[in-house]
Amino acid sequence: MIGTSWIVSLARIFSRAQVGVQAPEVIVEVHLGNGLPAFHIVGLPEASVKESKDRVRSALENSQFGFPDQRITVNLAPADLPKEGGRFDLAIAVGILVASGQINCPDIHRYEFYGELALNGEVRGVNAILPSVLGAKELGRCCFLPAENDNLASLVSGASRKAVYSLQDFWNDLLNQQPLPLNISYPEQQSQRDSLLDLSDVKGQPGAKRVLEIAAAGGHNLLFLGPPGTGKSMLAQRMPTIMPTMSDDEAISTAALYSIIGQSVDLSNWRERPFRNPHHTCSAVALVGGSSNPKPGEISLAHNGVLFLDELPEFERKVLDSLREPMETGVVTISRAARQMEFPSQFQLIAALNPSPTGSHTDKRATPDQVLRYLSRVSGPFIDRIDLQIELPRLTSSQLQSTQVEESSEQVRARVERAYAIQLNRQGKVNARLNNKEMSIHCELAAAELQFLAKASEKLALSPRSYHRVIKVARTISDLKAQPSITLNELKEALNYRAFERLISQLTQY
Repeated sequence: MIGTSWIVSLARIFSRAQVGVQAPEVIVEVHLGNGLPAFHIVGLPEASVKESKDRVRSALENSQFGFPDQRITVNLAPADLPKEGGRFDLAIAVGILVASGQINCPDIHRYEFYGELALNGEVRGVNAILPSVLGAKELGRCCFLPAENDNLASLVSGASRKAVYSLQDFWNDLLNQQPLPLNISYPEQQSQRDSLLDLSDVKGQPGAKRVLEIAAAGGHNLLFLGPPGTGKSMLAQRMPTIMPTMSDDEAISTAALYSIIGQSVDLSNWRERPFRNPHHTCSAVALVGGSSNPKPGEISLAHNGVLFLDELPEFERKVLDSLREPMETGVVTISRAARQMEFPSQFQLIAALNPSPTGSHTDKRATPDQVLRYLSRVSGPFIDRIDLQIELPRLTSSQLQSTQVEESSEQVRARVERAYAIQLNRQGKVNARLNNKEMSIHCELAAAELQFLAKASEKLALSPRSYHRVIKVARTISDLKAQPSITLNELKEALNYRAFERLISQLTQY
């Protein structure tokens, strides 16, 4: 099968590395040359990649292929890109087979290969398959990928892919002895979650439900204040059930983030918006992302969904303040000495807190000073970035025992979808993400409204950021009413949702 020792052969095989949510192209060059038998891998491989030598050798021999008795040099280009994991095993094995003449495939440049090899020649799954398939689709190449990753890869519509169980499968396909099926389709299962959580489960709290609807329609951040047992967590958990359905691009970008950390994506709920609920003891790295080899944190895993921070003052101040920039930009940049990575983090924040260390600021167990000290654990600039703040009252016993049928998530979602469609048609994004220039076009106020807002912002001592956020909220309220312009009523309602700032000013008056 292998020629005489003086034959020098070269093969070029395409694969992809993983850098954050990107999958840069890697060319696997395999050179068989003269000299003593040896196997070298160059091109900035990490330990897991260097170990592929032994995996590839065993896999080829156990799959009845010949292993060349020559000097093998494998170069993973570009040389300055760090390579890690077993994702290049399949590409290296194919490169050796092509270079040694055991496979003759003139179209090899049309394919990309990803997969880790077992010693018996089976192909094992790898992380971050979605970015790789998206990259291959852009260049019009067909992917040979592990069968266990194929289900997830099928989410990328328009990509060509073949699921491989072993090296032998690939061999049979290229020889046309047993062609592999192209683009296996998987039936999309129906989600079961809708039936579990519904807004109708929450008794009373009409004000909080109204705020939840505004937040879902305009993509606004939200803060619930209230004593324990008022339904703050219940309301937050039901937020994804009233949010607009994700587009294909949004769903794939979210699924791509989960595939990076190796978490399987269920085809029954991949279109559901994520809901992340980190504990208050979590570190800044866990929340924002990081480590020496940067991984996405909670804010990126909540991309296109909800990040719920319960017991807000219990979080470390520096942890909360690390969220300020991503909340504005929708992107988090993690810089390390060796590399820099960007992860998307367009999440909606829902925060909840008790307005006092004792649970309620009206129970007189804590002095105004103690309450103020407790609330000042959350910085002003952080609160500034929260558009809607509402205080939840305690439920009366008659409200708790009420049998009145509450509005369902489906009914609210229909109104949210309508308002969301208005925003997309008008400006191509939700109101919360409008910049100042876009606001001057889409959120224009008449003279009377401007005058009213100027007086209100003086009285409430609103910061410029809060001032703009009030206008954005008012814009969303008018969209829910399908009104073309913002009137005084919407502005008054938007100004009403500044409960935290009101509570602070009350406490400072004592």
